[in-house]
Amino acid sequence: MEFTRTLGRSGIQVSALGFGCWAIGGEWQDRDGQPLGWGKVDDEESVRAIRRALDLGVTFFDTADVYGTGHSELVLGRALGRRRDDVVVATKWGNLFDPGTRTLTGSDDSPEHLRRALTASLRRLGTDHVDLYQLHIADADPGRAARLRDACEELVAEGLIRAYAWSTDDPARAAVFAEGPHCAAVQHALNVLDDAPEMLQLCEEADLASVNRSPLAMGLLTGKHRSGRPLEAGDIRSRPPAWLRGFGDGRGADPEWLARVDALRDVLTSGGRTLAQGALAWLWGRSPRTVPIPGFRSVAQAEENAGALAKGPLTGQQMAEVEHILQRKRQETGAA
Repeated sequence: MEFTRTLGRSGIQVSALGFGCWAIGGEWQDRDGQPLGWGKVDDEESVRAIRRALDLGVTFFDTADVYGTGHSELVLGRALGRRRDDVVVATKWGNLFDPGTRTLTGSDDSPEHLRRALTASLRRLGTDHVDLYQLHIADADPGRAARLRDACEELVAEGLIRAYAWSTDDPARAAVFAEGPHCAAVQHALNVLDDAPEMLQLCEEADLASVNRSPLAMGLLTGKHRSGRPLEAGDIRSRPPAWLRGFGDGRGADPEWLARVDALRDVLTSGGRTLAQGALAWLWGRSPRTVPIPGFRSVAQAEENAGALAKGPLTGQQMAEVEHILQRKRQETGAA
């Protein structure tokens, strides 16, 4: 049986698991040289991974114009090819960048830029419409965002997009977009280590899908990171910005976060799941509205992530056990 979810009030159906295409954009940076990608990538492997995901039932792919300064969209468009109509494509706008130097140069929250950005994304993706178009400026002014919401409604009427969303961790901002009839989702951080009850409540009240970025806590929930193990220079986690939690000063994973992962390992790996599959299963158990979008850079990662679909969500008892473990860990931390 297929495991699917619906993107809020849009009626658009997707696989319960999406694939996030940030990492396959390759290396890029801000104007100060801060890495914003996940290190070097092999485009041919990325294409193989996307096509393998399609074969395994994944029908939702999330990217952004700024990932790799346009490169992620190009790779995704190439990989999908004639299978474009078999999938739901989400991308984002709001950032300015220079593809020549692979540098983020600023942001633009004007309706004029919205239209320019969409035109460019359609060209890179090789398509005539985007299924879910998302504002990528998390802290944009709510008043200006209301204008963008209205502009998105115009794009829906023109058939250029089917639905829209805001990528933000602020429920009050997400609620501004939710007032639009064709707002279908909010993209926000959510994983077993970092819950978002207020955002999930908004999704329930406003009939939105919860598209989950960082579902594997930037790799911590894959079990492949260790404290003190350095990351390659082009990896954002090697020089983590303030918002990136769990990687401390960049010298590998934060020991305190790793201890929490280890405490959860038994319950998350139940039923023959890998640790990553268990983390995805927790998200599905958390709400019927969640659509996690783990990143990938290889066919092997694509196969492991897609393999979670067959195992489904954690049970109610397992969900309760996770909460018990995390509460106990928080109490111990607080007592210390």
